[in-house]
Amino acid sequence: MTTTMTRIALLSQRLANQIAAGEVVERPASVVKELLENSLDAGADRIEIDIEQGGSKLIRIRDNGVGIVKDDLGLALSRHATSKIANLDDLENIVSLGFRGEALASICSVSRLELISRAQIATDETAWRVEAEGQEMSTAITPAAHPQGTTVEVRDLFFNTPARKKFLRTEKTEFDRLEEVVKRLALSRFDVGFSLRHNQRVVQHLHAAGSAQEKQRRVALVAGPAFVESSIHIDIEASGLRLWGWVSLPTFSRSQADLQYFYVNGRIIRDKLVSHAVKQAYQDVLFHGRHPAFVLYLELQPSLVDVNVHPTKHEVRFRDSRLVHDFLFRALHKALAGVRPQDRLGGQNETVAAGTAMVERSAELTGDFSGQERISFAPGSAAVYPQSFAQPSTQSGQFSASNSGYSGQVNQQKVAEQMAAYARLQSEDDVPPLGFAIAQLHGVYILAQNLQGLIIVDMHAAHERITYEHMKNASQSEGIKAQPLLVPLSIAVSQAEADCAEQQADALLALGVGIERVAAESIVVRQIPAILAGANIEQLVRDVLSDVLEHGSSERIRNYQDELLATMACHGSVRANRQLSIAEMNALLRDMERTERSGQCNHGRPTWVLQSLDQLDKLFLRGQ
Repeated sequence: MTTTMTRIALLSQRLANQIAAGEVVERPASVVKELLENSLDAGADRIEIDIEQGGSKLIRIRDNGVGIVKDDLGLALSRHATSKIANLDDLENIVSLGFRGEALASICSVSRLELISRAQIATDETAWRVEAEGQEMSTAITPAAHPQGTTVEVRDLFFNTPARKKFLRTEKTEFDRLEEVVKRLALSRFDVGFSLRHNQRVVQHLHAAGSAQEKQRRVALVAGPAFVESSIHIDIEASGLRLWGWVSLPTFSRSQADLQYFYVNGRIIRDKLVSHAVKQAYQDVLFHGRHPAFVLYLELQPSLVDVNVHPTKHEVRFRDSRLVHDFLFRALHKALAGVRPQDRLGGQNETVAAGTAMVERSAELTGDFSGQERISFAPGSAAVYPQSFAQPSTQSGQFSASNSGYSGQVNQQKVAEQMAAYARLQSEDDVPPLGFAIAQLHGVYILAQNLQGLIIVDMHAAHERITYEHMKNASQSEGIKAQPLLVPLSIAVSQAEADCAEQQADALLALGVGIERVAAESIVVRQIPAILAGANIEQLVRDVLSDVLEHGSSERIRNYQDELLATMACHGSVRANRQLSIAEMNALLRDMERTERSGQCNHGRPTWVLQSLDQLDKLFLRGQ
């Protein structure tokens, strides 16, 4: 095969623009993104978007921003022309969404573009128009009628690049992607009103949102009311970072990662470091194969993040990635751990302390439960964990007092007395969030009544979480017990991994793993956590080093320990078909109200659900 070398020559301006368009203008949604970012950077607080045929025929975006002066209109369509940066310092402290100066030049190289603008600082009321049509040409500037702001019309996208046009999907698919872009930007700027029309039909009409309630309403319009109803609002600051927004409860999970919006200084991004931190925060509470939903905003100094790493600006690079990762993980982990049943029940403001007082008061009204102490599932009670429930008697099938830390056999009279006491107390203000137990269904579910309706609890799942959290707390308070290896384990690694092991030796030792570098590409493991004695140590160490190299830290050792504790908690929790007394059921309910992450078991399944009175009424057609 003969290769013929050609001379080096400069690309024509038109070809250079079309190559750039291949990076920036992938489809109509890409055009809308670039033009909307320009409108937002221009200070617009009202933006109207008109689309025809999914954007392939027409994209028109009109804003009320500061506009463009007449002398700058010609430059606006030139490549590498921008008003947003002027020197290296500006590039290292970017606060605008667009700054490369490629968008308009790239768009007009593959479409018929018209731009009309009237500048805020204009000395008269005249607006000016400039046009370009898919090729390098001298642009003529003519007067036009237009209020302050800018209108950009993009017609016949890819009319001069038919091969690119063939890659477009159906009209509906292209519009759906375009609408998603509008939604993302609408969530980034609550102070801006957005209007979206497709083929003369209004699809989105979002008013500017100022108050917290208005912001939440916009989130509900964009992400869906179910997301807002099943999410918690967070606002946490530390180490010069601020994270705020909405995160879904683990019970509101998705089969796909399609409801995840993450913004850094107002710019939506997709970042592996962020995804990893979020995944770690949900690891202990999310069902296998499911994805969390969130609308989150990270704010930090612009100099601490580089947004100039990709032409579409979807990716960023943090200057201190480990700090950001740890902050995100801890903030979300803390927020999810702090969710209690009373937080999930709207209008239920009673405290757990009040609920505990209620149990004590009900016990006084119903007698002393056969002279036994008041039942408690409180963490730290040796009588409760891990074998806290009584074993059934092999002779009578009833619970035996000798095998239980609770009351003995509960006869029908005492149950009736308890029920009567709870009924009298329903008018009180200190009914606990999960209410009071009234029955057990098929030896699996606890039925309880609260102020809002019927609470159904999976007793095994609930007790599994309580036991697991207690065991984790005990493990953390006692510290990690290390065990020396009789025969040190030698592992061949890459030089980068060996460097990482050497640099992180102290941090790994704090987790119970003792590693020593013995050669340029070899390490020796001399000590491991005692609880991991049966684990595949070589694979675990390799995974840890891989995590540290990519994310700056690793939670694998702790996660592996938690997995073992979760398995132990599962086997040590109350099993199905065990008959519990009313007192035992109420003790479990009170413990759920005190325990972190009690809304899900160790495998991510829900531990309780509410059937409100309204829902029950609808089932029986009451009031209809």
